[in-house]
Amino acid sequence: MKTTHEHWLYVISSKKKLIDFNFKEIWRYRDLLFLFVKRDIITLYKQTVLGPLWYLIQPLFTSLIFTLIFNNLADIPTGDGVPNFLFNLAGITSWNYFKECLVGTSDTFKKNENIFGKVYFPRVIMPMSVVVSNLLKYGIQLVVFLGFYVYFVNFTDKAFNVFPTFSLALLPILIFLMALLGLGLGMIISSMTTKYRDLTFLVQFGVQLLMYGSAVMYPMSYFMDKLPNYYWLIEWNPIAILVETFRTMVFGVGDLDFYKLAYTMIISAIVFLIGLVIFNKTEKSFIDTI
Repeated sequence: MKTTHEHWLYVISSKKKLIDFNFKEIWRYRDLLFLFVKRDIITLYKQTVLGPLWYLIQPLFTSLIFTLIFNNLADIPTGDGVPNFLFNLAGITSWNYFKECLVGTSDTFKKNENIFGKVYFPRVIMPMSVVVSNLLKYGIQLVVFLGFYVYFVNFTDKAFNVFPTFSLALLPILIFLMALLGLGLGMIISSMTTKYRDLTFLVQFGVQLLMYGSAVMYPMSYFMDKLPNYYWLIEWNPIAILVETFRTMVFGVGDLDFYKLAYTMIISAIVFLIGLVIFNKTEKSFIDTI
């Protein structure tokens, strides 16, 4: 007797394409996606005294420390007319979204092994929920940055020569690229940690090193002046390009390099596709090795 799938509404099979990002199936499970997003937002700071205020405390205190150490103590310039604190807050705000997407998705299989082993749903929904939930945190930090921006420009005695440019309209593209790059790298690392647990311990350390190589606390022009032989390390670092582009948009200092932005788009797309391929391949057998 020949078996067919004609009478079934949905067929769950381990056989998938090499690159499988089934938007139709993800849309069918959109309620589950929003449920995971709600879970991430509510449980993150549950039973904490300050709650969501930690969204604000971390970037503000980090910006203050960077200002004291890198600008006041090490005397690193931030550009003509750009407030040191605001410069650092812009870099940290843009960096934090990428970092949270990367770190939050880098242990997807390990953190959710109990759920994955009991019920079926598109596994890619889990890392996607991390990216979406962090978008709310990023939005709050953007509002805080806007508040300090207005304060420094309009309510301080010193005249700062900063102004947003029309390129700020490209901010949604910038956010999308940060999410795409963080999601792609996170899926790659998450897939590898199913066999190589040491990567779990290296992620936090590696992210800290990556921050220092991504022009978060200094302008790329300063690195070029001080270490011209090693400038290529950050010149072609897509995260450094995104951070510098965000500063260019909001401060109006420097020129927007569309060629490097296009390069970042290509790299982000490639990293995401590689991550998706590895993620889809790993989800078939990870439960045997986790």
